[in-house]
Amino acid sequence: MSTDGAKNGTRWLPRLLGVLLLLMGLALLAGGIKLSQLGGSLYYLIAGIGFALSGILLLAKRRIALGLYGLVLLGSTVWALLEVGLDWWQLVPRLAIWFAIGVLLLLPWARRPLTGPASKANTALLSVAVVASGACALASQFTHPGEVFGELGRESSEMASAAPDMPDGEWQAYGRTEHGDRYSPLRQITPQNVYRLEEAWRIRTGDLPTENDPVELTNQNTPLKVNGMLYACTAHSKVLALDPDTGAEIWRFDPQVKSPVGTFKGFAHMTCRGVSYYDENRYVSRDGSPAPKISDAGQAVAQACPRRLYLPTADARLIAINADNGKVCEGFANQGVIDLTTGIGPFTAGGYYSTSPAAITRDLVIIGGHVTDNESTNEPSGVIRAYDVHDGHLVWNWDSNNPDDTKPLAPGKTYSRNSANMWSIASVDEDLGMIYLPLGNQTPDQWGANRTPGAEKYSAGIVALDLATGKARWNYQFTHHDLWDMDVGSQPTLVHLKTKEGVKPAVIVPTKQGSLYVLDRRDGTPIVPIREIPVPQGAVKGDHTAPTQARSDLNLLGPELTEQAMWGATPFDQMLCRIQFRELRYEGQYTPPSEQGSLVYPGNVGVFNWGSVSVDPVRQLLFTSPNYMAFVSKMVPREQVAAGSKRESETSGVQPNTGAPYAVIMHPFMSPLGVPCQAPAWGYVAAIDLFTNKVVWKHKNGTTRDSTPIPIGLPVGVPSMGGSIVTAGGVGFLSGTLDQYLRAYDTHNGKELWKSRLPAGGQATPMTYTGKDGKQYVLVTAGGHGSLGTKMGDYIIAYKLSE
Repeated sequence: MSTDGAKNGTRWLPRLLGVLLLLMGLALLAGGIKLSQLGGSLYYLIAGIGFALSGILLLAKRRIALGLYGLVLLGSTVWALLEVGLDWWQLVPRLAIWFAIGVLLLLPWARRPLTGPASKANTALLSVAVVASGACALASQFTHPGEVFGELGRESSEMASAAPDMPDGEWQAYGRTEHGDRYSPLRQITPQNVYRLEEAWRIRTGDLPTENDPVELTNQNTPLKVNGMLYACTAHSKVLALDPDTGAEIWRFDPQVKSPVGTFKGFAHMTCRGVSYYDENRYVSRDGSPAPKISDAGQAVAQACPRRLYLPTADARLIAINADNGKVCEGFANQGVIDLTTGIGPFTAGGYYSTSPAAITRDLVIIGGHVTDNESTNEPSGVIRAYDVHDGHLVWNWDSNNPDDTKPLAPGKTYSRNSANMWSIASVDEDLGMIYLPLGNQTPDQWGANRTPGAEKYSAGIVALDLATGKARWNYQFTHHDLWDMDVGSQPTLVHLKTKEGVKPAVIVPTKQGSLYVLDRRDGTPIVPIREIPVPQGAVKGDHTAPTQARSDLNLLGPELTEQAMWGATPFDQMLCRIQFRELRYEGQYTPPSEQGSLVYPGNVGVFNWGSVSVDPVRQLLFTSPNYMAFVSKMVPREQVAAGSKRESETSGVQPNTGAPYAVIMHPFMSPLGVPCQAPAWGYVAAIDLFTNKVVWKHKNGTTRDSTPIPIGLPVGVPSMGGSIVTAGGVGFLSGTLDQYLRAYDTHNGKELWKSRLPAGGQATPMTYTGKDGKQYVLVTAGGHGSLGTKMGDYIIAYKLSE
């Protein structure tokens, strides 16, 4: 039998590998020259030469190609270990392809066609290199860079929750109470039985994205459980009342939101994070608490609508709804509606409304508003307004540009333009008589030469207002002269802390920059030390930078970025990321925006965003999901802005900044293949002991299952957008990761105990409650997030333990 066909069939493998190595080597060489000229690593240049020569020798059928390839692979392995150690996900782009080619070259079909001296040294060298590379890959499976393993080790700190009283099985406000701790005293679900959680019911709201909606349509709602019902709102501001045991719809309210231009496409985003609840009986029945003074109109509302919901809508209204039947409380304000555009002045469609629920006190409903970032220097006021909770009349208003004048705005007047706003959720301590506001920036974010004295004092910080007068009691600024969009998006968490000096009433403020600022909520004095650290200088022409920035000793900052920390799916896009890194300006955190393009890390989305944190006040444990994603910010002189340029969202594309001398181009720091340029992990779950202020545990969280064309769940740790909750049973829940899961964790050690696949993105904060059947339920909204690219939907899903 002739073997010519078989022999011919084996000749293609070394030729194919030779062509591949030649092409890949030349690509590395070209990029390596560029990188070396920028002062970067010489590896790519040297390796490119070595791989290209190996390819040429394979095409020439020279056996020495094996030895040369083995030498380059061995050198690559040593280089990779020196750069990143035994970090599996960082070794993959550095070695995976070269290891695979090395294995192929060791196959008989690759070696047989080669000619030259019959020395075994070449094969031996290649074998050693392949084994060494494989051994590194194997050893890296037993390391956990960036993670912290530990256990809290206590069930109680002899502390109790200081949050307002409510039945254990209810969830009456966005953060469960107006203290915003997201802690439930329920304990039916434990680490020992959570595996028995199963779906109890699911409903579809029917509110899905349409062709008239913006890209960033999101479903970030955390429903309430009170008054024997669940109350949820949708992206188009519809409210549903549901049976907590079955999900059956009891009533529905549709405010018929409208855009002044007929479409919502031009809106920066569209969402409803929640509604607010007020019950007349809650205050009347309080021991020693006198009934609030109510006007005649307010008394009529109290009788007709004793239990009310307050709904902020996407067309800038605040509507009072009878929580019993879904009817508008006609006696409140103007036929049940407060027009939030009153006194605001002109703005583009979607440029002003509240995406977050109002804060509720015994007498007031207090609300801020979203203002479109980076649109212009003439945006609406960020005023915070307090209305009478009964009749809807304006009681006071606080404008950071006019902070001392809190008297209600006179008819026909307008609030100051472009003042710092509050788009997130406030917290309230009625015993101290204060509301705590997390403040944003005076827009635009990256250009600060137009900042007012009020903005320079209050922006990107927290301010505590007197509930009775609206006057500022104290404030603390976390980012001075903010040029990085470090607005405070997290709801402040109010908790009593056990310290070495005794128990203190604290407010914990998580921030985008990674610091958790812990202040005495009576006067703003730091409980955990805050240091002013020197930061990079040199803003664009006409602007300036603050010489220092405030950093809390309690923080979840990651290490600063380096060229070695650049990543990619392959060695080629990793090399291009290293080139990008060298071409951008980066001198550490708070590197100012520049015409060159600056790397902003942590980026615009931040380490903590609107999901905030959850705190177990009994165990004194903080549970959270920090993110680590870098952004690029490039200032473009006005005359160089291309005609027709447009934004993709508030954090991506060309941001116009009309009225400023610069537009800004912003985008996540990504490789040409669409993966982050910085190495994973990009998302974690973590817990902090609030007595020692130490990280107890920190683990990678989430997979790539829903972020890649091939649905493989690589456990790299992905970003999360949405908050956590924690329970007395010792279980925490989180649903905001880019993969579609609701997960349960043991809060003592961070172990993932259970997860359930969601039909759409779960970018919302879960909640938990007791049903009429006496069972503990866990509930999540799964509707997706447009600009994050998660699957859209319209689901609300509840779980309980199986019998």
